[in-house]
Amino acid sequence: MSATAFQTDRGTRETRDHSEGPVTRMIEEQTAKLPSDVYLGAALASMAVSLMLQLMDKKEESLFVGQWAPSFLILGVYNKLVKVAGSDRVHS
Repeated sequence: MSATAFQTDRGTRETRDHSEGPVTRMIEEQTAKLPSDVYLGAALASMAVSLMLQLMDKKEESLFVGQWAPSFLILGVYNKLVKVAGSDRVHS
């Protein structure tokens, strides 16, 4: 068996053994429809609302809303990865 045939067989077996489930594929199909700008905009909006709440002396609400920004940014990175690499090479 040649090295290329071994790598192809190994890669096929690996992707089949580690494939994503139907729920993950469905979620990724839906989130991939959104442009990455949506997540960046949501993060910036949460920071702006947090600042506004701070200025209105609503400290606890400000901290709560301000903590959304990292989550939106992580979702944006996940969205970009799904668009670039795809979730599952077996189900294209």
